[in-house]
Amino acid sequence: MIPKRIELLCELVPQAAVIALLVDLKNEMAEEHVRTTQEAARAKGVKVAVLKASTEAEIDASFAAIQQLRAGGLLVAADSFFSRRRAQFVALAAQHAVPVIYWNPVFVAAGGLIGYGTDTDVLFRQAGIYAGRILKGEKPAALPVQQPTTFKLVVNLKTAKALGLTVPPSILARADEVIE
Repeated sequence: MIPKRIELLCELVPQAAVIALLVDLKNEMAEEHVRTTQEAARAKGVKVAVLKASTEAEIDASFAAIQQLRAGGLLVAADSFFSRRRAQFVALAAQHAVPVIYWNPVFVAAGGLIGYGTDTDVLFRQAGIYAGRILKGEKPAALPVQQPTTFKLVVNLKTAKALGLTVPPSILARADEVIE
């Protein structure tokens, strides 16, 4: 999904020559996020500046660094620590006027610009179905492993306007939800 996020960010901010990636090095997937982002960015002809944050203060410092790096946008890597800092991310993005794409569309409902990721409503529903099957006697080991198949693209036009961005019609046409 990272390549799709890079594609969306490049479409939203086509003049960006550098895109920042924010990762939490305590996350075991951090190196994979960096590698995948660098590959996707290279395919789009943009450079990636990797920023690392594992504390609230480091998140603050990362946003300050984005302007020094002349990054045209920020991709926030999927991370539970970052999820708990949703309000901080949205406030910093607005304060520093940084276009940010998130892995979870719930950031957009909180005032973020754009989110593309797994539709958590579908995931939670599927988890409930599995729990029901287990409670009815099925063995957990006998249940198939499933991967997400439903994804959600959410765009906040109010935030785009505040950032001075015009969301391309191609993104709006693909959006599952547009917040005005």
